Amino acid sequence: MADSKPNPEYTLHVYHTRYSSWGVRVALVIDYFKIPCNVKMYVLNSPEVPRPTRFTGGQLPVLEPDPKDEDFLIADSLAICEFLAEQHPHLHLWPKDFKLRALARTAAARMHSGFSVIRNTYASNFLGKYTGNVPISDAAAKEIRKMVELWSKARADTKKRLQELGEEDGGFLFGSFSIADAFFWPVLWRFRSYELPLTGISEDGLRWMAKMWNDPVMKQQARRYFEQAKDPLTVVEPYENIFKDNSDVQYCQFTENWTFDISKV
Repeated sequence: MADSKPNPEYTLHVYHTRYSSWGVRVALVIDYFKIPCNVKMYVLNSPEVPRPTRFTGGQLPVLEPDPKDEDFLIADSLAICEFLAEQHPHLHLWPKDFKLRALARTAAARMHSGFSVIRNTYASNFLGKYTGNVPISDAAAKEIRKMVELWSKARADTKKRLQELGEEDGGFLFGSFSIADAFFWPVLWRFRSYELPLTGISEDGLRWMAKMWNDPVMKQQARRYFEQAKDPLTVVEPYENIFKDNSDVQYCQFTENWTFDISKV
């Protein structure tokens, strides 16, 4: 028996995306591919607002595919994205080519399960801006280099494969925008927020960064993060000014008119 057709009444339960690096990945995929979905946002880490007890441990994001089946819940950002890719094959959430699809899945999985030092050291905060002598441990520096190498190699491998196929290169990590790009979107925030070094990045890697920052969908996402910031309840204090005890580091917030200038990298 064939699976039933995709339900247009999805609900995504997610913490405010200006901080939620896991939830924002799913939200971006949904927005980029125009998948009909209701988005319900929750306050993170506020004593005034309890965590949603309906979900195990209050862990989000969670996708509720069918409002008539409240017990059918999909947790974890990668699992949600895989479900959406399966339900909407015509949208090509992963690359069409089997080799590029495998490479994109590998990159997303590496981000999903790895780079723990970067994730645990540099809190995800889209608006946050740190200047001065931001501390970078040896372990963090190693992961930063690996991240930059991953982006550069992804673009090199993609260009080569698309040339073999005689297909156009959309400029994203694996050609057209895919789940893989969404998984690195909040990482780009961290590189911006903490001025993490891009030593060794290729020209194509930099062009990919510019592509991401200047894409209309990402710009719309950014406007939503600033809109969220107008509500004091959305503030997550542990993610604000994380180096406040370090006098060598200054903290402020980006303005909404910030742009990525490849010539200044």
